[in-house]
Amino acid sequence: MSLMLGLTVLVVDDEPFMRSLVTRLLEVMGARSVLTCEDGRAALENDIAGVDLVLCDLNMPGMDGPEFLRRLAEAGFGGSVVLMSGEDARILDTAVALARAHGLRVLGALAKPITPDALRAMLEAVPADAAGEAGPPAAPRTGTSDFTAQDLAGAISGRALEVHFQPKVRVSDGRVMGVEALARWTHRGHAVPPTAFIGCAEENGLINALTDVVFDKAVRQGARWLAAGRNIKISVNFSVLSLERLDLPEYIVDTAVAAGLDPTALVIELTESRLMSDLRRPLEVLTRLRLKGVGLAIDDFGTGYSTLEQLRRIPFTELKVDRAFVTGAAHDTAARAILESSVSLARALGLAIVAEGAETREDWDRVSALGVDMVQGYFVARPMPAEEFDAWHAV
Repeated sequence: MSLMLGLTVLVVDDEPFMRSLVTRLLEVMGARSVLTCEDGRAALENDIAGVDLVLCDLNMPGMDGPEFLRRLAEAGFGGSVVLMSGEDARILDTAVALARAHGLRVLGALAKPITPDALRAMLEAVPADAAGEAGPPAAPRTGTSDFTAQDLAGAISGRALEVHFQPKVRVSDGRVMGVEALARWTHRGHAVPPTAFIGCAEENGLINALTDVVFDKAVRQGARWLAAGRNIKISVNFSVLSLERLDLPEYIVDTAVAAGLDPTALVIELTESRLMSDLRRPLEVLTRLRLKGVGLAIDDFGTGYSTLEQLRRIPFTELKVDRAFVTGAAHDTAARAILESSVSLARALGLAIVAEGAETREDWDRVSALGVDMVQGYFVARPMPAEEFDAWHAV
């Protein structure tokens, strides 16, 4: 089977020769369609909703690569991205980190001149089912201009937020040990990026109400799985802003018990979009949650405000290594060093280790060799509604 069979690819590069070369290589590899543009502005003027993969140069006149990546993320692009450049490796690494910080799914970067072997190796990371799933046809975004806080408040009160579940698989035997519950929102027919509506919720005092809806739906689904004989741990993300709620431990336990789920089946993932300025309330809440048997995970370790001091003070049970240090770590010396150090640290502290963002067999093999406990990423499965999870799990 051709490597790129059925995929639509967009090549963005200001050099005509490079566009022609990459187009020929992609066509030989089986791409269904190859579109080309000379810079980011021209690319965004076209319909990117049907594009599965974007190959983008960094140094272009007009709209350059970094600006294009930002605007691509604002447009809700959900396909894969490969960066191309003749700049030095450090600049390429920084550009990859920038793209991932925008929430884009980056396969990696190719140094020019591009060779067929290098391109083929990079494209092996494109999911086999990527064709036709380049992402929701989201309307172009500038901040939160296409929805308001009032829109979000209405969706929360109407329980219109959906919950998708991404499996967390044990490396030793491939068994599904748990799922991460992830909020999804479709507004006026367009999928809103989670970073956008969660940020809006935090800024407008809606984050607790949003989290309550997601948590309630997640534990109800967990209880249904338990009743069907599937003992699956449910992980739910909580903003540090929610840790100001002194009644949070009672709410979490009472909601779970009412649904028919034991609190020990829960893991609260602490997302650090904001710095905890006063630790007294959060420490009390987290300590009480652990006393009630609820697991605690430090999410996206290595980014945000996660620090060694947090690990020392808070009774975490699980460390989730951020995808930036997992995806493509075999080819990124700095990412590999951080991944190895994070695993060693978690081991020394007696924490379960989850590697996020495993995209390829190479990623899986790397974290497996390091002794990671669980893997979460597109190599295993993407986030999906409960009914799709049931079908996937039954295979």
